[in-house]
Amino acid sequence: MPGEALLFLFSVIMAALLLFLMVFFVIMFSDLECDYINPIDLCNKLNQFVLPEMGAHAFLFFMFLINGSWFSMILNLPLVAFNIRKVTSNHHMYDATEIFRTLNVHKKECFIKLAFYLC
Repeated sequence: MPGEALLFLFSVIMAALLLFLMVFFVIMFSDLECDYINPIDLCNKLNQFVLPEMGAHAFLFFMFLINGSWFSMILNLPLVAFNIRKVTSNHHMYDATEIFRTLNVHKKECFIKLAFYLC
């Protein structure tokens, strides 16, 4: 039981960090929309956080798997599968030449992840 309590405490801390990261992404996308930042700077700043964000969530999923917390693991499975699909299809990094065309999609994805980490 103490191991399970520590795992859920760890998961709350990780969710808070991931939530903060998604808020940062949304703010950066809003800055791009308002023309406070140029697309190259935005992509350079955000791309350094994309894989660590996905890796942190995958690690959390793996910890739930190892601990046998099946309900929590199943709740996290759709986002892990989505992240794996993005990485394997090589669509996980932001491209400065395409960012304006795909900005609404990226913002929607960030808001969905924000709601997921909040729950």
